[in-house]
Amino acid sequence: MGETFYIFKNGELKRKDDNIILKSTEGEIKNLKVEMMDELYLFGEVSLNTKVLNFLSQNNVTVHIFNYYGFYSGSYCPRDRNISGFLLINQVKAYDNHSRRVGLAREIVDTAHFNIYRNLRYYNSRGIDLNEHMSSIKRLARNLDFAENINELMGIEGNIRKTYYSAWNDIVRQDINFEKRTKRPPDNMINTLISFINSLVYTTTLAEIYKTQLNPTISYLHEPGTKRFSLCLDVAEIFKPLIADRMIFSVLNKNIITENDFERESEGLYLKEEGKKKILREYDSRLSRTIMHKDLGREVSYRYLIRLECYKLIKDLIGEQKYQGFKIWW
Repeated sequence: MGETFYIFKNGELKRKDDNIILKSTEGEIKNLKVEMMDELYLFGEVSLNTKVLNFLSQNNVTVHIFNYYGFYSGSYCPRDRNISGFLLINQVKAYDNHSRRVGLAREIVDTAHFNIYRNLRYYNSRGIDLNEHMSSIKRLARNLDFAENINELMGIEGNIRKTYYSAWNDIVRQDINFEKRTKRPPDNMINTLISFINSLVYTTTLAEIYKTQLNPTISYLHEPGTKRFSLCLDVAEIFKPLIADRMIFSVLNKNIITENDFERESEGLYLKEEGKKKILREYDSRLSRTIMHKDLGREVSYRYLIRLECYKLIKDLIGEQKYQGFKIWW
């Protein structure tokens, strides 16, 4: 598996022989070792030309672009070499069949709710009284079986997450006063971390989907639309509790991230460059963590769990095996 490279420096990407170099505005030159690269994240002001993009595409490197404030802007994905007309037709058919679409969307929400509940149960067992939140989420989740359309499922999912977020002030030991989820601009440390780290999970999910034959624009819980890879949103719902949320609790409770890693600008609170680097180091570490997979009987990384989720979805779409989402068992 290739590596992930992060670029914060301002400068220019150039192709040199069979490689890509970054020439910073200070004149520093860095060899990016494309043969080892899987994904490239750009956080600085970087210029590049079609020669660079073509070379990255030939080496199957996905480029993710973030703006100055750390908001995800978009991705450049190589030409799809792993395509299947048969799967595409079945993917569209499942979306167009109301019963199948609602069934897949219900499983995604149910799995996400289960993983959220596991997070609360973990902290409840460590002396933080979250019983009321857990009971509320259980009650809300019972309504999933009776939801008849996507809007009802999205409403239940939204209420579950609202209840979940209301427990975060008890879980997080820093005094942040996290009252509600706000996005643009994020107004406190937790909202800033949720926005940034969820974007990372989204881009990782996109990269893993591209390694399968799924089309990332056709989704089931989130409505497919223009200018977004909505299937990434579906799959990311399952893994945000495991990867993003647990990571936020960890970096705040261990004081890896503190208020010194943020700056206030344009009515919002944003991560400084060093704060982003801390998060990315921790994020890479989490994606590399392994668990013993109960079905495969071998160790797999958190990153590979996302790709396995895609394979399970494919099996459902082609009628081979009913889709069951990944649920945290430890």
